[in-house]
Amino acid sequence: MIVLPNNLPYNRICFTFTAGKKFGGAVARNRAKRLGREAYRLIKEQVSGGHDLILLLYPESRQMTLSMRMEQLQSLYKKAGLFK
Repeated sequence: MIVLPNNLPYNRICFTFTAGKKFGGAVARNRAKRLGREAYRLIKEQVSGGHDLILLLYPESRQMTLSMRMEQLQSLYKKAGLFK
């Protein structure tokens, strides 16, 4: 995850999650992107505003469920100090 301040009262997130060709076919990449978007949507009220967020996906994460992706995002946000 890459976090940069944006001096706005809200967060902007890169919804085109980065996943290379080795990640799998288009179906696998699109599913991973959808799970990431939904996980962010469900926890975005807990995240403090004023940041640009870029999330990178790697091949080992393509078998994740929604709850696993949410736990991963929460862990990343805690490490970055972004939870309210």
